[in-house]
Amino acid sequence: MPARHRTWSRPTALRTPGADYAIRVLGDRRAPLRDFYHALLRRPWRHSIAAISAVFLGANALFALAYLASGGVAHAAPRSFSDAFFFSVQTMGTIGYGALSPESPAANTVVVVETIAGLTLTALVTGLVFAKFSRSTARVVFTNEAVIGPMNGVPTLMFRISNQRGNQIVGAHLRVALGRTEKTTEGETFYRTLDLKLQRDHLLSLSRAWVVLHTIDASSPLFGETPESAAAKEIELQILVVGLDDISMQTVHAGHQYFTQQIVWGRRFVDIVSEAPDGVNVLDLRKFHDTEPTAPTAEFPYPRE
Repeated sequence: MPARHRTWSRPTALRTPGADYAIRVLGDRRAPLRDFYHALLRRPWRHSIAAISAVFLGANALFALAYLASGGVAHAAPRSFSDAFFFSVQTMGTIGYGALSPESPAANTVVVVETIAGLTLTALVTGLVFAKFSRSTARVVFTNEAVIGPMNGVPTLMFRISNQRGNQIVGAHLRVALGRTEKTTEGETFYRTLDLKLQRDHLLSLSRAWVVLHTIDASSPLFGETPESAAAKEIELQILVVGLDDISMQTVHAGHQYFTQQIVWGRRFVDIVSEAPDGVNVLDLRKFHDTEPTAPTAEFPYPRE
């Protein structure tokens, strides 16, 4: 398998940590025009608006050149690109102030072509904007680190997730896969992906906080691993959460990755749920990412470095 290049940066705010994962792909067959619409759906609004504006301005600039070539726009200054451009905008936008108008067969032909192009562009933009507005997304945050520490005397992999919106993700299901490099009997490097069995892989609804647990027993792919062996195997965790948004009634999902540097041994998460003197339960998200050391034991002699 080709070598993978990774960089990792530790965030400090209550947000999904951004770990850059770079892989160079050779021989990929790209289709930029075919994937352009899908890419705009994935990008932030500012990118989509910028792309729509660029296409609109570029199309009008091309039609302005066509009007200059035809020379058939009444009341336009001779060889004025700005007048031709503004006339194109009025035509594509079906504004029609009346100050500028086509006066030759060639200019009228360009108007017909631009009208068809304008209707097509308007339909595409309308579909894009509607799809982005109606597309439901999840705001699930993961802890900066996954930790491995003893729980009831058994080494356990743990990380915490939270729904940052005030809604419920109904029927939330979570899957965790472990990736690592292995050496085959032929001496070749092979990247293997294995599923991790969780103590609980689903919730009736995900609202604020959920500590995900994987027991490291004899059946676990992490059984017998040490911080050094985990780093040598380039172990990483891939996580996927899927559920139903109770507001939009659409399926939403969130994914995350923990790389070797983000899997910390000999730590546990700080409790974020407590009971106030008046009996009210308090959820302190300010401590969402906080961890504390665990005492080394004979079964788990790994304090944090």
